[in-house]
Amino acid sequence: MGSESNGDPLPPPAGDLSPQHSDRRGWWTPRVVALLEVILCSDYPTQAALGATFAALGYAPYVDGHLRVGFVVTLSLVDTVVLTALVLFFIYAHGEQPRVLFLGRRAISREVSLGIPLVLVALAIGIGILAAIQRYAPSLHTVERNPLEALIRTPRDVWLFALVVVVAGGVREELQRAFLLHRFEWWLGGAPFGVFVASVAFGAGHLIQGTDAAIATGTLGAFWGVIYLRRRSIVAPVVSHSGFNLLQIVQFLITGR
Repeated sequence: MGSESNGDPLPPPAGDLSPQHSDRRGWWTPRVVALLEVILCSDYPTQAALGATFAALGYAPYVDGHLRVGFVVTLSLVDTVVLTALVLFFIYAHGEQPRVLFLGRRAISREVSLGIPLVLVALAIGIGILAAIQRYAPSLHTVERNPLEALIRTPRDVWLFALVVVVAGGVREELQRAFLLHRFEWWLGGAPFGVFVASVAFGAGHLIQGTDAAIATGTLGAFWGVIYLRRRSIVAPVVSHSGFNLLQIVQFLITGR
């Protein structure tokens, strides 16, 4: 794969997930392993485990019926560390190379410059979907006010959420997406199916913000997934995703919604 390749598949997993190894052990073993890794790295098990741990320690998500800023920030950042560690563990366990999987062979600076205009593309996609839903399926607007927006009350909250949407949103979610797509591409039905499944799961994780927001978010997940598959680098998706999230905060500060 040369430095200018477009959308060429990554090298197959090495070690016990390699096609050569699977020929000796049967087709199902590496697929079961890949499926378990996808489930563990889907974000649902780690967030559930961390939430239960925080609850056992007496650190509740709500105080007087209101979601706590500290809980959301702490859970998001700790989950980022745990999930990233899991992904790296599985990558190294199979003899794979994180740099190849996440950065490919393209110049990082070039990918950053590509990601900047993709912020506006993502914004247009999000606005277009929400506008279409409001026009043709208003019943899907199931949450009047995004509960996460109610957490932004002070300048300190703004900076904390900016940190969260970049680190836990842009960086972690694109690392996670690349890993999941790689597993789907080789062992779980192919990259297009992986984009679909990962995007549905990504959207479902945002149902707390409303069905319309979940649909828009899932579509954006598919958009960033396709960009990754085309570029074989997470840099442009990370820049686009982070910029989109930051613009949402700016929009809330300006409009209050």
